[in-house]
Amino acid sequence: MKVLVTGGAGYIGSHTTLCLLEEGHNVVVLDNLVNSNLESLRRVQQLSGRSLEFRELDLLNAEAVSNLLAEGNFEAVIHFAGLKAVGESVEQPLRYYQNNIVGTLNLLHGMEAHGVRRLVFSSSATVYGASQDVPLTEKAPLDATNPYGRTKEHIEDILTDLGAADTDWSIALLRYFNPVGAHESGLIGEDPVGVPNNLLPFVAQVAVGRRNKVMVFGDDYPTADGTGVRDYIHVMDLAAGHLAALGYLANRKGVFRWNLGTGRGSSVLEVIEAFGAAVGRPIPYEITGRRPGDSAVSYADPSAALADLSWAAHRDLRQMCQDHWRWQQTNPVGYSSDG
Repeated sequence: MKVLVTGGAGYIGSHTTLCLLEEGHNVVVLDNLVNSNLESLRRVQQLSGRSLEFRELDLLNAEAVSNLLAEGNFEAVIHFAGLKAVGESVEQPLRYYQNNIVGTLNLLHGMEAHGVRRLVFSSSATVYGASQDVPLTEKAPLDATNPYGRTKEHIEDILTDLGAADTDWSIALLRYFNPVGAHESGLIGEDPVGVPNNLLPFVAQVAVGRRNKVMVFGDDYPTADGTGVRDYIHVMDLAAGHLAALGYLANRKGVFRWNLGTGRGSSVLEVIEAFGAAVGRPIPYEITGRRPGDSAVSYADPSAALADLSWAAHRDLRQMCQDHWRWQQTNPVGYSSDG
C-alpha cells in the first residue's frame, strides 16, 4: 500500500513509518521539520533496509499539499502533523488553531479532490479533559481543557461530520494516552525541542545530565503515593496500533474511535523510580505545587481496540524506561550533533 504519513519525521511518526516499511508498504513522509529532525528518517531507512520518499512541506500550504496528493496512487494517509505542547497552546491559541485545524482542512480537501478517503488520525486522550471517570472508554464525554486538546476535539468533530456526509470515507480516530520509550535499537526515539513538556523525556534528560532535577507537580492527590497517575504506552506498541487500524479500514467504511493505552496507571513517583532502576541510580526530584487543570488519575479502557483490532499493548513500564534510557544514553542531545 502507498501511504502518506504527515509529521512522519516526528517521534510517533518515525516509529510508525519504520513499522510501515517493515510491513512492506511504500511510504511518503510529509513534514515541515519544525518539531522534528530529518536524521530520524535516515535512521528509519537504516533500520528497515528500505527507502522512503520525503517531502519538506507544510500543511498550511494548501496548493503544495494538493499537488502532492495529485501525484496519485496514495491509498491511505496517517495524519500526525501538528503542534502538540499543552502549555504553549495556552499561550498561543491562535497559532494552534491555525496550524492544527487549518492544516488538517487543507489535507482533507486535497484527499477529497484526489480520491484518497482512508485516514488514520492521531488524536489524543486530552479530548477527555479532566474526567475522573476511569478507566476512560470511547463513550466518555469529550471536554478538552486547553487549546491543544480542543484542536484534537474539533478535528474529530470535522472528521465525524465528513464521514456522515460522504460514506465513502474510512476514518480511524486514535486517542492515545502517554507515549514513551523508543525503538529497542536506540537509534530512534523522542527528541523534544526545548524543555520537554512530558514527564518521561524530562526524566531522561535529568538522567543524562542535561537538567538538574525533575519537578513533581503535587503530592497530595488521592492516589497511593499522592502523585498523579497516568497511562504510559510504549511508542512501538502505539505504532503497531496504527498499522492495525490501517488494516481494519481496508474493507470498512465509516468513522471509528479507539483508545490506545495499556489500561494501567503509573504514578509520577513510580515512573521516576522505574527510570532510576533502568539507569542504575536514583533520579533527583523535587515536589512542588499542583499544576492547574491536572487530574489525579487518567488511564484507558483499551478493550475496544482489542476486540476490533486484535491489538493490545505488550511492553511494561520497565521496558519503556529501559528503551527510553538506551535512546537517551546513546543520543544525549537527541539527533543533534552540535550539542
